[in-house]
Amino acid sequence: MNEMSQSDPVIETPPKEDSPPGVLDRIRANPTGRLALKIGIGILGGIVVAVGIVLIPFPGPGWAIVILGLAIWAVEFHWAKRLLHFTKGHVQSWTHWVLKQPLPLRALIGLAGFVFICAVVWTSVKLTMGIDLASVIWKFITGG
Repeated sequence: MNEMSQSDPVIETPPKEDSPPGVLDRIRANPTGRLALKIGIGILGGIVVAVGIVLIPFPGPGWAIVILGLAIWAVEFHWAKRLLHFTKGHVQSWTHWVLKQPLPLRALIGLAGFVFICAVVWTSVKLTMGIDLASVIWKFITGG
């Protein structure tokens, strides 16, 4: 007989509604806390998004930082949660599509991305600092 005896304890996890409130729930329970949380999340997310936008033209994780800021906003703002979900879905579908392509096409996509990033960096350096990176690199290569 493999039946459980009545003396065997049965461990049940309590439903989610009975669990104690988290830190954010306790802050939101107070009208002043709710407003302070919204303002704090708004400012923090805005700073992170702004830093990410500034870093987009440069090599590195500019877009990832923008998405991180969006995730911070998504803690408190429904529009940010929807936008984050939309962005995540498109990035995942693009990644899956690229990974299904043959290696030469993936290399071509990578090369196109590299050329695009180089053009953005060259343009931003040229417009902000007045330095023509192409001529600097050419002088370095030719020794002139």
